Amino acid sequence: MNRGLHDIANRFKRKTAASPSPVEPKPRSGIVSRTLLVTAIGLFAGAAALGMVQHPDRSDIPSARIIQSVLPLTAEQVEVSTPSAAPYISETRIRAGDTLAAVLQRLELDAPELQTFLTHDASARSIYKLYPGRSVQAATDEDGNLIWLRYIHTPGNETDGQVVTRMLHVAPAGNSYKAEEITESTDRQTRVAVGTIRSSLFGATDAAGIPDSVTLQMADILSAKIDFLRDLRQGDQFRVVYEVRSHDGRYAGAGRVLALEFINGEKTHSAVWFSPDGKTGSYYDFEGTSLRGAFLRTALKFSRISSTFGMRMHPIHKTWTGHKGVDYAAPSGTPIHSTADGTVEFSGWQNGYGNVVIVKHHGKYSTLYAHQSRIAEGITKGSKISQGQLLGYVGATGWATGPHLHYEFRVDNQPIDP
Repeated sequence: MNRGLHDIANRFKRKTAASPSPVEPKPRSGIVSRTLLVTAIGLFAGAAALGMVQHPDRSDIPSARIIQSVLPLTAEQVEVSTPSAAPYISETRIRAGDTLAAVLQRLELDAPELQTFLTHDASARSIYKLYPGRSVQAATDEDGNLIWLRYIHTPGNETDGQVVTRMLHVAPAGNSYKAEEITESTDRQTRVAVGTIRSSLFGATDAAGIPDSVTLQMADILSAKIDFLRDLRQGDQFRVVYEVRSHDGRYAGAGRVLALEFINGEKTHSAVWFSPDGKTGSYYDFEGTSLRGAFLRTALKFSRISSTFGMRMHPIHKTWTGHKGVDYAAPSGTPIHSTADGTVEFSGWQNGYGNVVIVKHHGKYSTLYAHQSRIAEGITKGSKISQGQLLGYVGATGWATGPHLHYEFRVDNQPIDP
């Protein structure tokens, strides 16, 4: 085990004397904690010992073509080759409230005729259902022309390390496209990647060759600990272990994140996937505490902050006002999710806020989501809301100069910095 892994092992072995947060589940038993610790160390060390700490081959998983400096890789990592003839493969997961246009945009496919085909062709209609959590992959050539598009129905059943996957395969055919259902048997492996934040999480994971679907999982896993839109700092570091599927030696998609360490400023956050026999799995830290916090740190997934909490010049009235929340700039129609369980206290129009939803949570806490283009179906006063549930869509209603979410975190009805 190299020095970095020794450091991880020693850090994970230290127990904290602090009591659990009142908004988080209490730590599990010491047996479970030790099991999680051993599992995590085994994942990091095992992958390294097997020589699988290299990044995914850049010929298989393209990253955004950006120019930025990155830390040198460790000596154990395998040199990556980039044959020019290989296709660029991108991947995204369908999100709650997604549209087909949004999915294709994340895959960087600017092809209106493809969207028309997927919408109207009987063989391709399955992708139009957009089940949240399912993966969509696209392969393009150096000029950005589509080679194929794949919609993964299910990860399939695993037998002897192989996973049988059923998918919709769409490829150009003459002046149109052809869609067909195919089945592939893929091998499952484990991979480790490391990275350093220079500008953003996606910038760092692109540089490390980490698929977008894994990046989104990383953010979801630590969503109660880190606001990836506001909390990241230059120099933050991460190490992640995740599953990779391959077919005939070629990359066929990324699977679940198995372990994660993220150093954010002076705080280190860790996670490991733990699935007891016969029970639903979840993520825990290495003390055995569930990572499902009472509140998510943000109601949107990866958008640009347009203004932070505090005094600002009001964009319409041109006067200095106390800005009682955080504005998340995002494209109109971006899904808005509740940051915690609760009950809808208000749903409708308020002057200034436009279309707004207020959710009452446990005790003295409440949250507000304003300027929505429209409120999601079923979000009415008195409705029970679960963490992560769709509330509505980003817009510019009320006193807004452009599409964004105005989010307030309130204690005793008084906004505080979330």
